[in-house]
Amino acid sequence: MRRDELTRYLDGLLEPARYRDYCPNGLQVEGRAEVRRVVLGVSASQALIDAAIARDADAIIVHHGWFWRGEDGRVTGVRKARLQSLLRHDISLFGYHLPLDAHPVFGNNAQLAARFGLLPEGRFGDQDLGWIGQMPAPETVAAFAARVEAELGRVPLVIGDGARPLRRVAWCSGGAQGFFEPALALGVDAFLSGEISEPQVLLARESGVAYLAAGHHATERFGVQALADHLAEACGLACELVDIDNPV
Repeated sequence: MRRDELTRYLDGLLEPARYRDYCPNGLQVEGRAEVRRVVLGVSASQALIDAAIARDADAIIVHHGWFWRGEDGRVTGVRKARLQSLLRHDISLFGYHLPLDAHPVFGNNAQLAARFGLLPEGRFGDQDLGWIGQMPAPETVAAFAARVEAELGRVPLVIGDGARPLRRVAWCSGGAQGFFEPALALGVDAFLSGEISEPQVLLARESGVAYLAAGHHATERFGVQALADHLAEACGLACELVDIDNPV
């Protein structure tokens, strides 16, 4: 598959132009013209680049790419090493941030819903990134937290009463603690995200609504996995997810 053809396909599928984002989405670093083997991962770290080189990959697709707003734009130190590795091996880098959170099928939040059997009923928050829906059956906070741990391989930080029954929940992957207060206004019993900050602990305690923080990286692994499976089937590419562990 030609690189430019893959670029058009991904942009058509994930529609990056729909989002006001903190980084450029799509092709971020141009590599060789022909793409046969693709490595996917959550973040464009040196470890992921090294894994792609070892696998003789032609392209890397990530959720967390480069060139973030407000970031030091000088290509020195770590940034030089990463970019040099890609250019030396002629590997393309694609990054899709908010588009891979929000996609209704391949997005991180859609995939969380599928993994936990959540029944989506709507969106909320900035750019409709937050999701809200019903539990498949009433379940306690503690039981849901155990399922989150089993599925994500990460013990979630739970703020709230483990015995509280859950019927309606909200969720948003990654660093979405700012969506907690809007979720409270929607009358949910719990909120699932990747991260939590000090103010949300107080809001959870005082509102009685449970907050489950299950890890930024852990809650954003499934979008790239779903995309890898889709590209392998739809485009005939050899796709491999390489999960570089991140405890946050």
